[in-house]
Amino acid sequence: MESIRQKQVGELIKRNFSFILQQEGGYIYGKEPLVTIMNVKMTPDLSEAKIYISVYNTEHKQEVLLCLEEANTKLRQSLGQRIKKQVRIIPTIQIFLDETIDEMYRVDELFLKIEKEKQKNNIA
Repeated sequence: MESIRQKQVGELIKRNFSFILQQEGGYIYGKEPLVTIMNVKMTPDLSEAKIYISVYNTEHKQEVLLCLEEANTKLRQSLGQRIKKQVRIIPTIQIFLDETIDEMYRVDELFLKIEKEKQKNNIA
């Protein structure tokens, strides 16, 4: 269970990191993909931030993730410039792909298929 401070720092990082991606994201992964920060989890000592992102408008989600991994140092420096007065140490960043919404669409499609099969069997 996260402490109040972990949640506060996670929210601080989420807001500032999303602003950084708005400003610099086009240079890192291009103009097409839309990257949204879904969640930020902090370790208990606040030294590490696990950032969960969702990527839209592209089929190559892993490429976007790799581009962000390559720019990790630059992103951390930018984050440090924005939050240096609110935290004692700038946390290291780990970025993960959050596929919750994709899974939701897949499950929804499965339910639609099942419903169509039921209607087809009732008519026949």
